[in-house]
Amino acid sequence: MKLVNKGAEFFVPDGKTTEESFARTTCMAISAHQDDIELMAYDGILKCFGSDDNWFYAVVVTNGAGSPRADLYEKYTDEEMITVRKVEQKKAAYIGEYSGLALLNYPSSAIKDPKNEQVVEELRELIQK
Repeated sequence: MKLVNKGAEFFVPDGKTTEESFARTTCMAISAHQDDIELMAYDGILKCFGSDDNWFYAVVVTNGAGSPRADLYEKYTDEEMITVRKVEQKKAAYIGEYSGLALLNYPSSAIKDPKNEQVVEELRELIQK
């Protein structure tokens, strides 16, 4: 599967192929923002952590450009925040021993647009993998 947006990517923490990571996935969470996964899908992450039979897959839809900026990040540009949020989410996937991570890299405006069918189609394809 090829992701739609420039800068979108798959990340598989243990180095397996994207196909292998999808094949073993038993739990999946889809979030709008990077930090949402670990808050809303804690139960699924915990169920899969350290298991050979259960594997967690995370899908993050937005790119993080609109992240709040305070303290350390107050002078960061949108592009710098996109990079920061990708790195943070990859670290979480590695530490949490996720099966895989899909970073779809949509701007927030794209997912708020009710006429944008592309987001729904891409999510449908990921879920069906």
